[in-house]
Amino acid sequence: MPPPGNLPGFDGLTSLPAVDHLDLVAPPVAAALDGWPRAGEVAVCEIDPDLADTAALTAAYALPLEASANCVLVAGSRGGEERIAACVIAADTRADVNTTVRKLLDVRKASFLPMDRAVAESGMEYGGITPIGLPASWRVLVDAAVLGVPAAMIGSGLRRSKIILPGSALADIPGAEVVEGLGRPVA
Repeated sequence: MPPPGNLPGFDGLTSLPAVDHLDLVAPPVAAALDGWPRAGEVAVCEIDPDLADTAALTAAYALPLEASANCVLVAGSRGGEERIAACVIAADTRADVNTTVRKLLDVRKASFLPMDRAVAESGMEYGGITPIGLPASWRVLVDAAVLGVPAAMIGSGLRRSKIILPGSALADIPGAEVVEGLGRPVA
């Protein structure tokens, strides 16, 4: 279980065991943590909701950008069937939507899911969407580079908190697919 207090690299943020503070995560996240074998490794930190966006949060708390991961939702259609995927990438990269994600979804064109749909269908707040607790029909694509991060910060489903967990735990989210090169360096 993550120790309460400050985790190395996350000075200024107080971490608490997520399983004991489910009020700090969105309901779908709380439900997903229940029974997940790695839930005991998940910490949650309360933050100012105005700092939920990665750039603002890392600047305000002097956090290493490479320790943050973003979850973006992408959709495309083929034969009238919509295909949605959550892409988990390092915060200092961008999801390779036009090549890698498009090919994995086997669609002609892939684009980001509109914000209103992302919020409504995930049950999470914009700026806090996380791969933990998403609908089971959605694919969860995790950039292999994120797995090596000892303590990765991701959304909690709410703008007022963040989750910190071993990057390797992201590969153990039910249905997760590890993808080499999913995140491309920002030019």
